[in-house]
Amino acid sequence: MTIAKVELGDITHHNIRQLKRINQMIFPVAYNDKFYKDVVDAGELAKLAYYNDVVVGAVCCRIDTSENQRRLYIMTLGCLAPYRKTGVGTAMLNHVMSIVEKDGNFDAIYLHVQVTNEVALSFYQKFGFEVIDTKEQYYKRIDPPGAHVLQRTLRNQK
Repeated sequence: MTIAKVELGDITHHNIRQLKRINQMIFPVAYNDKFYKDVVDAGELAKLAYYNDVVVGAVCCRIDTSENQRRLYIMTLGCLAPYRKTGVGTAMLNHVMSIVEKDGNFDAIYLHVQVTNEVALSFYQKFGFEVIDTKEQYYKRIDPPGAHVLQRTLRNQK
């Protein structure tokens, strides 16, 4: 029995099309060209996930400084259905956690999850994320349009 190898790799101009294809297959939302341009420049904040050298997922984040907080926003974190429960999502989320730990200056990590996405909800809750809000009309072109705002607080608010 061979042990599967999960690795994360940089997103570059050479492999950005793989990210687009993965996102189209995983998410019900289409991302614009600016999203992909920003992701190429995001460095450690954006990674492709490989399972035995095959691209099966990706995580893309940005730093959000609003409401007197510095938070890491997970724009996308997803993995192709056949590779769920293989450790790929956990590897991506652990990468995100290591970014905020190394930096040491984040108040929280947060993201939006479609209200009907129970699998994602329970995945994030295992890592200490909590629903802090629900936006009834968050998504414009998908049904249902509601999204939970999930957050993992890293330090007490000042």
